[in-house]
Amino acid sequence: MQLTGIHHLTAISAKPHENLAFYTGLLGMRLVKKTVNQDDVSAYHLFYADGKANPGTDLTFFDFPAAPERRGTNSISRTGLRVAGEKTLGYWRDRLKQAGGVTGEVIEVDGRLTLPFEDGEGQRLVLVDDGGAGSSAPWERSTVPVEHQIRGLGPIVLTVHELSHTAFVLTKVMNMRRVRDYAAHGAQIHLFAMGEGGPAAELHVIEGKNLPVARQGAGGVHHVAFRTPDEAQYHAWTERLNELRIPNSGEIDRFYFRSLYFREPNGILFEIATDGPGFASDEPMDRLGESLALPPFLEPRRAEIEAGLKPLE
Repeated sequence: MQLTGIHHLTAISAKPHENLAFYTGLLGMRLVKKTVNQDDVSAYHLFYADGKANPGTDLTFFDFPAAPERRGTNSISRTGLRVAGEKTLGYWRDRLKQAGGVTGEVIEVDGRLTLPFEDGEGQRLVLVDDGGAGSSAPWERSTVPVEHQIRGLGPIVLTVHELSHTAFVLTKVMNMRRVRDYAAHGAQIHLFAMGEGGPAAELHVIEGKNLPVARQGAGGVHHVAFRTPDEAQYHAWTERLNELRIPNSGEIDRFYFRSLYFREPNGILFEIATDGPGFASDEPMDRLGESLALPPFLEPRRAEIEAGLKPLE
């Protein structure tokens, strides 16, 4: 029983209008689903992905009017986005610097070229050269040329107080492999992989014993989700967590996928999510994200929900 990679990552924005402009305008990602947080319908839940809304490409945001994140340990500290080739990283370095944001330089980390940057709320991101390996689904209406578009989620970086506790859950509960350690940015980083491995299926973990504990907020990450291909394996993961007496949410039908939530020992929220049914379940593929989509159980409350949301555009 194997997880196959990163499914999606959900972060927090207190400025949804600026968030939409940054991720669709500057980064050229496709808004594939404009919906609400199913547990708090006063907040948007925005999904940005590739041209076909494939699992493993979704960077999503809750619209919470929160104070800025206080950075520290026991948090998801950087989100990787995969692109292809050194020329593409040069394109992005120039594009991001011209936009005036916080942008680093192209550097090699663990054998891959990378470019760190932040969005306007301090969300920490890094473009990672995946060598063009694997399939991609460019979006023809993107503001970014096809060859330079973001291909999907890359390695996710965690910072934790106690590495051994997190490593135990990753390897003994979630069946990941501890692949190697490497040094970067003045820290020792421990790489864990799932499925076939590669940048779309990696967690990079830093032990930060001397850091303050992070406080979740705008510009920070809420949770990371991992892919399971079908409902049979999804049910098996539920059984596994229950057998090991790991507290969890139980199975939750999010309509676009099935979810199962639990926290690793340092408190970071993990989710296991199915690849399907997918975002074209209630909208045509060529019209994704153009209107407010609600799962069937929320549809009777549409007028009330729409009245409580601020216009995005």
